[in-house]
Amino acid sequence: MRVIIAGGGTGGHLFPGIAIAEELTMRDRNNHVLFVGTAAGLEARILPKRKIPLQTIPVRGLKGKSLVHKLQSLGTIPWAVVRSLDIIKRFCPDLVIGLGAYVAGPILLAASLRRIPRVIQEQNVIPGATNRISSRLARRVFLSFEESRRYFAGEKVMVTGNPIRREFGLPIKTKKTEGFGLLVFGGSRGAHRINQAMVDALDSLGDLKSHLRIIHQTGSVVAREVAKTYQQKGFTARVESFIEDMVTAYRESDLIVCRAGATTIAELTACGRAAVLIPYPFAANNHQEINARTLVDRGAAHMILDRNLSGASLAGTIRLFFDTPSMVRTMARVSAGLGRSDAAQRIVDECYRLVA
Repeated sequence: MRVIIAGGGTGGHLFPGIAIAEELTMRDRNNHVLFVGTAAGLEARILPKRKIPLQTIPVRGLKGKSLVHKLQSLGTIPWAVVRSLDIIKRFCPDLVIGLGAYVAGPILLAASLRRIPRVIQEQNVIPGATNRISSRLARRVFLSFEESRRYFAGEKVMVTGNPIRREFGLPIKTKKTEGFGLLVFGGSRGAHRINQAMVDALDSLGDLKSHLRIIHQTGSVVAREVAKTYQQKGFTARVESFIEDMVTAYRESDLIVCRAGATTIAELTACGRAAVLIPYPFAANNHQEINARTLVDRGAAHMILDRNLSGASLAGTIRLFFDTPSMVRTMARVSAGLGRSDAAQRIVDECYRLVA
């Protein structure tokens, strides 16, 4: 089977596609996958490292942009569709999968014009504009959350969970070292608010410095500065701009401080980890807060809204969990009960049925 997967820009729209691609190629080495993304997205950096082929199209997002930017972006769509038609003609796919990012729109439209089967995968509780529009062209809509059903025609919908990379579902091989493991990150590009709050929290956590094992993904801009601050305040921390092996980072941690993107939620529950979720307040449709509440309401996570985030609030929350290990264990157990590590397999199974 030959499959085009369209999406990217951020990790939330990229890593579910990687999970599906990995499942396809592991299922049958004769399956071929081609990603379609943009030259400016995270996919241009991540996919070559994984030896996954990528073609790019000239399209830009519209959400939250200025009027001038929107007009310029709209002007790229006709050429993006022409480019998509050319990619389809050369690759000859049996199926096209859209991941909801704006780059998926032109390739799904081109696939529709060529009468190639199309499916979409939605990561968040509230779907984005691309998937709402593209669902009219899709034969299947794969959802991460049951709560998303009301946005799509029922006969197309399958609730599969959000696909995560196969390694998240493998047995744990890493041995957690002594101390309280704390993983801090703000998504694939980091988060300034989380970085700053964590740095500000250190002064209130000084008496715990010998007990905390901190891993902090900062994004590329401030990694050196944040690492220097940890050192100056006497904390031992592993600071990285981007963590390739997130599976090990999750599994070495007792508590995770992070944003609430859909992929992050899926990975947290697959690994069964307690979390302090700090939703990005400017996400489309406020989807990160809504994602977070699916865990908070079930007792699998704690949430600090971005407007309430400070060094003091974060330090107090970390100290609460450090002092109450039973709470950490309970949240981790509930989190693990919500995990779906087989989403990619279920999606690929259905894709086989559609193509057949």
